[in-house]
Amino acid sequence: MAQSAQPAQGGPDTGDAVDATVVRMRDLAAALPERDGIAVFHRVYLAVTEAARRWPATTLDAPLAGRYLAAVDAAADARRTPACWRPVLQFRRHPGVRPAQFALAGLHAHIGHDLALAVVDACRAARCEPADLEGEFDRVGDFLLALEERVREDLTPGPELLRITDPLTHLLGSWDLERAREASWSAARALWALRRLPDVAEEFARRLDAAVGFDCRMMLTPLSG
Repeated sequence: MAQSAQPAQGGPDTGDAVDATVVRMRDLAAALPERDGIAVFHRVYLAVTEAARRWPATTLDAPLAGRYLAAVDAAADARRTPACWRPVLQFRRHPGVRPAQFALAGLHAHIGHDLALAVVDACRAARCEPADLEGEFDRVGDFLLALEERVREDLTPGPELLRITDPLTHLLGSWDLERAREASWSAARALWALRRLPDVAEEFARRLDAAVGFDCRMMLTPLSG
């Protein structure tokens, strides 16, 4: 069996793409309203992205962020957005949805949908197999773990305020990053395996998007008046 091509690891083009993404994210952060669900997720995402720039860049970084930014751009232009991002965009100004909910729903959309498709994007660009990107996928997982930790540290009340009867306690405990990441990797591999059956691959991607969107809608159930 022929060997698949190996992607370039953290080359200058990858670093340039990440730098351009950070500039774009800073511009968006300045434009987003303070009290806005997307802004909540975006501020945490930008802070962790800037802190992570000391890490070696991967070929997944720019495609992953690009899918999120494309969804925000589509909403701003009144174009159709991916189903996974639609709940956050629709509820972004709802007073009963807490900041941690917006951040968690955004994180789920980004991992459950965007990450899987970013793997496929990167494989096509580098002419490689998902297995060739598994190490980079794991490094992106470290970034996402830092993002989740930032969400819980910055947006979750301390234990003295977050009571066991608070619905937010149950919401935070019901989502597991590692399970979401494993599901994303499986979805990426399935999409890649289906690439020669475009109709089937498109249907699979559409159903993945809808399923993640349904999860995100549940995460954004208003918890206060």
